[in-house]
Amino acid sequence: MTRGATYIAAQADGIPRSIEKDPDLSRRTAADAWRAVVSVLRRARNAQRRRDRNRGPFARTLTAAVCVLAGLMIMISATHAQGTDLRPGRNTDLVSLLQSQARRNTELIRQVTDLRKEVDELAARGNEQSDRASELSREERRVGLTAVSGPAVTVTLDDAPLSVAANGIEPDLLVVHQQDIQAVVNALWSGGAEAMTIQKQRVISTTAVKCVGNTVVLHGIPYAPPYVISALGDEARLRDALARSEPIQIYQQYVEAYGLVFQVESAPKVAFPAHEGSLDLVHARPHSGIRDSARR
Repeated sequence: MTRGATYIAAQADGIPRSIEKDPDLSRRTAADAWRAVVSVLRRARNAQRRRDRNRGPFARTLTAAVCVLAGLMIMISATHAQGTDLRPGRNTDLVSLLQSQARRNTELIRQVTDLRKEVDELAARGNEQSDRASELSREERRVGLTAVSGPAVTVTLDDAPLSVAANGIEPDLLVVHQQDIQAVVNALWSGGAEAMTIQKQRVISTTAVKCVGNTVVLHGIPYAPPYVISALGDEARLRDALARSEPIQIYQQYVEAYGLVFQVESAPKVAFPAHEGSLDLVHARPHSGIRDSARR
């Protein structure tokens, strides 16, 4: 085959034969790339050495001290953690604490109730022949230690809808407050209520309604709205007492303006449970008259 034929055959394969048969080209390319990498690394090393020479003893000592301090802090944290997370978790927030305390209070109330029943049973055995047994029974009914039932009036209080809060109104005006619940309770007592419950808990002479955050605490247990107050007694007298109460009239102005809830319902027969828990009076002060509602 002639020289011209050989050249044409190489072009037909797409790769010139002279290049295909030159093995030194790839080796030279790799060697040049490696020399370039080594040169960059040497320059970086020399620059680092120059920086180290410019740093004085104080800088090197400070760097070592920072490293030692960081290691000491890590060691102390690990020792105090003892395998637990040192960061505050969701169990430390207010809602979880309230729920935990509410469960504990509920359990303690049950224990107190069981112990009181045992005491009452023992007292009944000792007073079976006593003439004062019937009197004690009447007093227990009066103070709320026995379950009762009869016609009742129920009042429901609730916050304004969430849509109202978006209109720029002061949030404090859109929620049920402690004094609102107390106003209903006072009105029902003045209307001749014979027994009362709040959130299905029996109200007695030592019952206090306390506001904690956006909840109301009753006998150590927090409740969220709606708040339901029921009173056993004459329906006409109870409704009349609610209508004549000045604090409730003020509350109803907010009902009309902002959509708070005030509902009154009647039922021919409602069961009221006996009071459970302690009867001790924790705190009291002399009565100085009913204070005006804070909504004024």
